[in-house]
Amino acid sequence: MKAIRPRLFIAALACNASVITAQSSSGKTPIRAAGDCPTNLAPRFGAPVVGSGWTAQLIAANLTKPRGIVFDQRGALLVVQQGSGIVRLTFTDYGGTCLVVNETTTVVDNPDLNHSLELSAEGCELYASTSDKVFRWPYDSRTGTVGENETLVANMSNTDHVTRTLLLSRKSPNTLLVSRGSSENMDPAALQIATGHSQVRAFDISDLPSDSGGRQRPYNYPSEGRLLGWGLRNDVGVAEHPVTGGIYSVENSADGLYRYGYDIHEDNPGEEMNFLGSLDGNGNGSAGDQSGGNYGYPLCFALSHTDGFPGTGDMTVGSQFALGDVIINSQVINDTTCARDYIPPRLTFQAHTAPLDIIFNPEGDTAYVSFHGSWDRTHPAGYVVSTVDFDSAAGEPLAPADSTHAVTADILSNADLSRCPDACFRPVGLAWDGQGRLFVSSDATGEVYVLQRAEFSISGGGGFGFGFGGEDGSDGDTGSGINFGNGTGTDTTSATGTSEPFLVSMSTRDRPGVEVLWLALLVTMIFGVLS
Repeated sequence: MKAIRPRLFIAALACNASVITAQSSSGKTPIRAAGDCPTNLAPRFGAPVVGSGWTAQLIAANLTKPRGIVFDQRGALLVVQQGSGIVRLTFTDYGGTCLVVNETTTVVDNPDLNHSLELSAEGCELYASTSDKVFRWPYDSRTGTVGENETLVANMSNTDHVTRTLLLSRKSPNTLLVSRGSSENMDPAALQIATGHSQVRAFDISDLPSDSGGRQRPYNYPSEGRLLGWGLRNDVGVAEHPVTGGIYSVENSADGLYRYGYDIHEDNPGEEMNFLGSLDGNGNGSAGDQSGGNYGYPLCFALSHTDGFPGTGDMTVGSQFALGDVIINSQVINDTTCARDYIPPRLTFQAHTAPLDIIFNPEGDTAYVSFHGSWDRTHPAGYVVSTVDFDSAAGEPLAPADSTHAVTADILSNADLSRCPDACFRPVGLAWDGQGRLFVSSDATGEVYVLQRAEFSISGGGGFGFGFGGEDGSDGDTGSGINFGNGTGTDTTSATGTSEPFLVSMSTRDRPGVEVLWLALLVTMIFGVLS
């Protein structure tokens, strides 16, 4: 059994005492009527489209490239501002999606922090990363302040992909996962495990290693910790399945590729969802325990679109392919060896959509993925928060590996992709609060949105929706209205009055009589007003 360092023991005692007395710092007040949220925030590029059965609201703006987000024990939102540090937002919570920022304070002032942050399960230890190091601070949620930091992991510096995603396991306490990307589009250093490039590793942070003099030191990323996977070009999003403990990551694949001399970059290779095994070594579902395996980069890539793909043969979506017949260290790399020797993705997404985060709902039957959006294709793609259905008991996606419909729903998207990337929100970080609301950061617009399931939504797809809004910024009319037909129930105009659109989307597919019921309700309301 490892000895517990006095510093950590004292911190644990202080943390437990803090949690016992912790209360939400969000000033909770009675919920207001829909469309009457006291905020004057307007989306920078117009209101996003909200998926069926969800409501959404812009709750923070004018941030500096917000990336990773997480909630503390008192309901305050911690945000990494890329190139600035970590800030803390406290809210007045009117219920639903109506939250108003009370105060924004600086928690950590460090311009080298660029993407990720985590909080311990007890909420009293804060973790964040630069391109080279992972830090830990004692954190007090009552005051929103930190103590002196310590370095947990070091020697991760490289160019190009400089974010270091962090994930604290809830199934294996005191285990910190760290993802490191490649140093260029096609990084030969990733061929060698010893470089630490394009890998995901796990570290026991309950007892750091010691140097020859017995002094505590950080882990050396390339050579220490447990290797969960390599040949992972840039797996920015990493998540743990809440039921099985399986580790999933979402990968940003390569740009500008040619295969046998043909330009394939428009629709290939696909972005990936990879299964990295589980920390307890028991595997997960039919995928088995793959921990520590090679996923192919920079030699093998996932097929996203078969149309017009040179030398498709019997390959399908998700198949691993090579760029040609290549000899590496006397080994021939081709489609056959890619399929035989490397681990394929569990799911494959549209090329260049840039998934940056993945998070599961507590039940484990849905994964939420933020697609930051493309730059390397003629027609923009991504710029959306989407869902992927999972088998909660097995802990794996319902869709097969060759599915062309792995994404099951878009819950927050841009209305006009032709305006992207310059005039679109670009989702990055995802976080749940204590009330089951999903928060989304957008670095390009400096915004944070909140989404919530509509309490009176009806399952199914398609057809009946309505949206409430403030004053329409273009013509002065109100943004509220009811749409009978196949609308999504969103108000896509920018509100400039006291209420940013309160967006609701409902569905009536396979629910006979629902439209009649709502029509009757509408008529009753109208005659009630007239009388």
